[in-house]
Amino acid sequence: MSSKVPDPPKPTSAELEILTVLWERGPSTVREVHEAIATRKPTQYTTVLKLLQIMAEKGIAERNEDARAHLYQAARPKEWTQRQLAGDLLERAFGGSAKSLVMGALGSRRTSKKELAEIRKLLDEYERGAK
Repeated sequence: MSSKVPDPPKPTSAELEILTVLWERGPSTVREVHEAIATRKPTQYTTVLKLLQIMAEKGIAERNEDARAHLYQAARPKEWTQRQLAGDLLERAFGGSAKSLVMGALGSRRTSKKELAEIRKLLDEYERGAK
């Protein structure tokens, strides 16, 4: 029997918004997360609290109950979650075609010459590592 812990489920849009705050700020109280989100859009404190509780139950966030005000933090690094979401999007929306995914991303907004150069560099590095 394997002792590997299963991966947490993919975060919803609202959960991803909270994760973004946790990745930027590090361990944070519900109030701190609420204040960060409220600067961008109206949201209720109780909604953020409930979402963080659900996220902890699902294994998407972790709760530290040592302090008076509980601290929450992302259970996985940002890069891990981005890979999980990208893989899911690749399969569901692009039929597994990395080319279609990249072309869809590049066609969705203007990409700077600097960003294109960085993408080319990453592709070259990826290709060298894949051999």
